[in-house]
Amino acid sequence: MTATTAPKSARRKSRELAFQGIYEWLLAGSDTGAIEAFLHERYPTIKLDDDHFQSLLHGALAEAGPLDALIQPHIDRQTSELSPVEHALLLMGAFELQRHLDVPYRVVINEAVELGKVYGGTDGYKYVNGVLDRIAAQLRKTEVEAANQSHPQAQPTATDFSPPPNPYANVPVSHKAKTPPRRAAASFPRRASASPRPPRKD
Repeated sequence: MTATTAPKSARRKSRELAFQGIYEWLLAGSDTGAIEAFLHERYPTIKLDDDHFQSLLHGALAEAGPLDALIQPHIDRQTSELSPVEHALLLMGAFELQRHLDVPYRVVINEAVELGKVYGGTDGYKYVNGVLDRIAAQLRKTEVEAANQSHPQAQPTATDFSPPPNPYANVPVSHKAKTPPRRAAASFPRRASASPRPPRKD
């Protein structure tokens, strides 16, 4: 590892914090600077690649409109109807695929999928995986084709995917709040894998 290359764990933490910031922005429309300040205050000792965090958070939010337009053809509903977790992961993943060509596309997808497993619903990460795979085939055609030729069974092409299933088909869609809450901390995603509290013994 060179002096200018951040450890993988630092990059992973950068993505996790950027995802949380994008999630908060989608729910409450909070100011980007306020979101960033809160994240640094909430995790003061976390070791992350700050340049990558800054790029993902500010870049994905600044380009949210064009990124939604990029995502839209690859999903089965409007981006406004996506769950906030999936939407945030797709915005971040699409931005990284488009702007960070130094990061292998499989790394981008795998990192988003892992976050989806932690924070999303039961099958949400599968949806994210399918959509980002199709976006990667569009944005990084040469890289994807080269990977498929090297490992033909490891990575299907975009044409092998049927439209990804909607795991939230029977769940009413909630509209985004128009005014931010008084406390930003209440809007951040919770880990889906948290263990239930044990029963109280009387």
